[in-house]
Amino acid sequence: MDITHIYNGPIGLETRHAGPTDGEVVIMLHGFPECWNTWKHQLPVLAEAGYRVYAPNMRGYGLSSKPDGVDAYHVDQLIKDVDAIRRHSGAKKIHLVGHDWGAIVAWWYALNKPEHLASLSILNVPHPTAFLKVLKSKPSQLLKSWYIFYFQLPFLPELTVPFKQFFFFRNVLARTSNKGSYEQSDYDELLKHWKTPGSLKAMINYYRSAIRSQPKPPNGNTIDTPTQILWGERDLALSLDMAYLSEKYLTNGSLTTYPDATHWLAHDKPDEINQRLLRHFQSYSSR
Repeated sequence: MDITHIYNGPIGLETRHAGPTDGEVVIMLHGFPECWNTWKHQLPVLAEAGYRVYAPNMRGYGLSSKPDGVDAYHVDQLIKDVDAIRRHSGAKKIHLVGHDWGAIVAWWYALNKPEHLASLSILNVPHPTAFLKVLKSKPSQLLKSWYIFYFQLPFLPELTVPFKQFFFFRNVLARTSNKGSYEQSDYDELLKHWKTPGSLKAMINYYRSAIRSQPKPPNGNTIDTPTQILWGERDLALSLDMAYLSEKYLTNGSLTTYPDATHWLAHDKPDEINQRLLRHFQSYSSR
């Protein structure tokens, strides 16, 4: 696995990549509060299967650029980073995979740039319209999303989250994932990323941007790209009905749920996720 900085104008994206240069291109987007390491189980398997795989640290994470200002983390800006990686790869169409915030960006890319997608794979995050509908109609989901509102406070999250070696982040991951899904090496890698100067503020600015602006898709909410939603039913932050509602916005999509998995599906079910991804890519070739 190699590391390259891929540029979207002045924004540099620290990107792990593997697999043959002539393989179909897969871009994998991590979420909060993780990093490229979300996909440590997927990268070698997909590369071995002949795919050219790119796993960036999203802007603000790791050694990727950390632009100032909340507006720099708007989804309209984040999808430009994805497209910069696509252009760097030379591919006209890609297979796009996203989890958590990476899935939010992947959904938005599909709604704005469907012409560049061969397939879409989403892990444990609803279609943006489904999320808003459930958030507005169910007080229980508002309670589950308390952290989003905490992150709107100025300065306080940046001051409190690093306490005791980022105990808040470590505790959330340990408490909300299956036992053994995260190894000590995972926490070590994440702690290194969390401690990178400027990263925490940038990570929180994703949420600040999301609250301040709720853009509308340019061509409606329906997605025609072949899409699979993979969902751990033991997700403590996002309700399962969001997943079922998301499926209604797909003209060529499927939903697979895992009763014994959590929000951190790529860690909980690595072999199953690898099989699902490969099957989906093979069914909808980018060539």
